[in-house]
Amino acid sequence: MSAGAAAARTPAAHPPPVAILCGQGEFPLRAAQCVVAAGRPVLLVGIRGVAGPGIEAFPHVWFGLGELGGFLDALRQRGIRHLAIAGGMTRPAFSDLRLDFGGLKKLPEIAGLFLGGDNHLLAGFLKILEREGLTIVGVQEIAPGLLAPSGLVTQAAPGKDARQDIGLGRAFIAAASPFDVGQAVIVHAGRVLAVEAAEGTDAMIARVTQMRREGRLRLKGRAGVLVKAPKRGQDLRIDLPAVGPRTIALCAEAELEGLSLAAGQVLMLDRAELAAQADRAGLFLHGHDPAAGGQA
Repeated sequence: MSAGAAAARTPAAHPPPVAILCGQGEFPLRAAQCVVAAGRPVLLVGIRGVAGPGIEAFPHVWFGLGELGGFLDALRQRGIRHLAIAGGMTRPAFSDLRLDFGGLKKLPEIAGLFLGGDNHLLAGFLKILEREGLTIVGVQEIAPGLLAPSGLVTQAAPGKDARQDIGLGRAFIAAASPFDVGQAVIVHAGRVLAVEAAEGTDAMIARVTQMRREGRLRLKGRAGVLVKAPKRGQDLRIDLPAVGPRTIALCAEAELEGLSLAAGQVLMLDRAELAAQADRAGLFLHGHDPAAGGQA
């Protein structure tokens, strides 16, 4: 029997099961749907008070903040060694943690993680999990269809001025990365109008709307571009920027020209629906090349 015939009779390796640590919103559910569609076993891990009840449509377990030991035991019992993180996560206060025995054993290390910014906290948490034998995978690995594509996805397109603003916004996000601020900025005519901080992207956009209504930003008609991209050096396995229907609606309310997202590095809840929503609102939706420096 030839090697080719033997290979043809060898069953394909089954993909290993993966757990998804679920934050807020629909992204964990969409990611789980993609995993199931690919024929891979999935377990959704819901954080009580954070994840929504929709996770119960899939195999799932619930844990409270700080129940590290129980969480790790649940994965080991199911033979799960791959973990992804999806959905919005609000930074907890250390006093919110209700550590179980597994968490208490790591109390000094966990406490030290809270003495820095969000990236420090997340990176340290991942290191703990990796030392426990888990492999952290990005949502982009298990659900690539949720990522922003490259190029234009709407009928409207950014003009020359908007493209220059996109380049400035990208350069600003890269330059501000060491300060661990947000992952989005609004730019118009070479001027940074707003920067995302702890309030999040949607609240930043709403702030621009309010400034326009109060006359603190005197802009005529559609003006301004939302640029969204990961911070430079960010671990893309965690905390990928995300855009959903509310983001598009707020951009329309703020009378922006459009949005430019880092292709392959920003999550889109439903690519086709978001493009259609942007078209209805007269916004452009554009995926820029993350490797192209400050060029749009």
